[in-house]
Amino acid sequence: MVQELSQKDTRAATRFAARKHLHPKVHAMRTAPDGTAYDIFGSPQSPWVVLTHGLGLNKACWQWTIPALQNDFCILTYDLYGHGMSADPPDTPSLSLFSRQLLGVMDHSNAPSAAIVGFSLGGMIARRFAQDTPARVDALGILHSPHQRSAEAQAAIRARVDQAREHGSGATVEAALERWFTPDFRATNPDMMDTVRGWVLANRTGVYHTVYSVLADRVDEITAPTPPISCPTLVITGDEDYGNGPEMTRAIAAEITGAQTLILNGLRHMALAEDPEAINGPLHRFLKNI
Repeated sequence: MVQELSQKDTRAATRFAARKHLHPKVHAMRTAPDGTAYDIFGSPQSPWVVLTHGLGLNKACWQWTIPALQNDFCILTYDLYGHGMSADPPDTPSLSLFSRQLLGVMDHSNAPSAAIVGFSLGGMIARRFAQDTPARVDALGILHSPHQRSAEAQAAIRARVDQAREHGSGATVEAALERWFTPDFRATNPDMMDTVRGWVLANRTGVYHTVYSVLADRVDEITAPTPPISCPTLVITGDEDYGNGPEMTRAIAAEITGAQTLILNGLRHMALAEDPEAINGPLHRFLKNI
C-alpha cells in the first residue's frame, strides 16, 4: 500500500535553519577516471547518500539540500555526463549508461551502498540503478520525476527535444524556467533565475539534446520495473509540477512496495530551490528512518 504523507505534518516534524545562512562544506572535490566530476560532503563513516541532478543542471543544484543532510550523512554529488564539469557521454546517452556512471562514481568513492536521491531525470536514473544494482541501494528518494505521459504531453516534450537539437539549450530555457518556478518566485528572485538559466545555457551544443531524448523517450524501461523495486522509497512532487505531477508520483509509488508519497502544495518543478524546507525536512526524516 502506498502511504501518502501530509505536507503539514512533515513540515512540522523537522525544521532546519534558513538555507540562505547555510553553506555546504565540501570534504573533497575530485574527478573519477571516466571524467565524472564529483564532490563529497560530510564524513565517509556516515551512511552514504548520492544526489543525482536533472537534465540541464549540475551538482550545484543540491546547494540548498546538502546543508540539511551533511551532519548525519556522507553526501556524494556528481555531474552527469555532458553536464557541469563532467566529460561528454562515452556512448549514446541512455538510462543504462547513466546507471553505469553512478556505479562507477560510487565504486571510485568507496561507497559500499547508498540512498539514491534523484531529481527529474536523476529520479529516472535512480530507478534504473535500483533495477540494475539493487544490492548497492539502501533507499530511493525520487523527486519530481516522470512516469508514463499522455500523448499530448509526450508530443510536447518531443517538440522541445527537436528545438534543443536545432537551436541548443537556449531555445527551451525560458519556457523551462516558467515550468520550474511559480510566477511570484520568478519575479522576486531574478538572481536565482540567472543562476539556473546559466546552468542550462552552459550545456554543450550537440550533447544536450541527446540527453534530453533520454528524459523524453526512456520512461518505458522503468515502468513496471523488472525485477521489482522493493527498497524504502519516498516519491515527492509539487501540485503545480505540470510535467511530473501528482498522478505520476502516485503511479511511481504504486509500483514500489511500501513507497511513500508527498505532494507539495503551491510548488512547481524546482521546489528544492524555491522552497528547500518543503523537501529537506521530509527527506531528512525519511533517510534517518530507513
